[in-house]
Amino acid sequence: MVVDQKFAVKIPDGMAPEQAAPLLCAGVTVYSPLTHFGLSKIAGLKGRILGLGGVGHMGVKLAKAMGHHVTVISSSDKKKEEAMDHLGADAYLVSSDTTQMQEAADSLDYIIDTVPVNHPLEPYLSLLKLDGKLILMGVINTPLQFISPMVMLGRKAITGSFIGSIKETEEMLAFCNEKEITSSIEVVKMDYINKAFERLEKNDVRYRFVVDVSGSKLDQEE
Repeated sequence: MVVDQKFAVKIPDGMAPEQAAPLLCAGVTVYSPLTHFGLSKIAGLKGRILGLGGVGHMGVKLAKAMGHHVTVISSSDKKKEEAMDHLGADAYLVSSDTTQMQEAADSLDYIIDTVPVNHPLEPYLSLLKLDGKLILMGVINTPLQFISPMVMLGRKAITGSFIGSIKETEEMLAFCNEKEITSSIEVVKMDYINKAFERLEKNDVRYRFVVDVSGSKLDQEE
């Protein structure tokens, strides 16, 4: 495979290929806004990850490695054990619990919103403190709504980010290698592809499939 050198990055020595693959997607997707908005340089920030999937779980790991106090927000408590015990989150917030949401009001520096379906923004804007940022990362094709005072009161910002630059990708790989950050993956062979798609439709993967194409004879005509 030949590529333009401007679009090639060096995989750090010792990093497994199956780990590099998801980091080049979900890893840089979260790393980019954390660095672009200057959040990565401030230890002790309080951030929350909304949505614990392929991107969200990397958000927890990266933000923790940057020294942030990280809370996972979900609609129920079924992912609490995963978030706290396996990913290392500091806290867990159930968005459907009115009492918990009220107690957490005006407490966050930022929220990384990875939810890819339409959802109200007001409940999460209320969690941000002065100058807090709601960073949208889920691709949603329908209009999102909020009332302007939710942003005006507290000088809050709604922004978004998509993937990242080649420079950020290189920085992210080096950072993950240094901090020994890995993505939670399941490696599958080509003959499992159809089953993998079926499981994706059922949201039955934690948190990324990586396809091992070795021995697949992709360069041979049938």
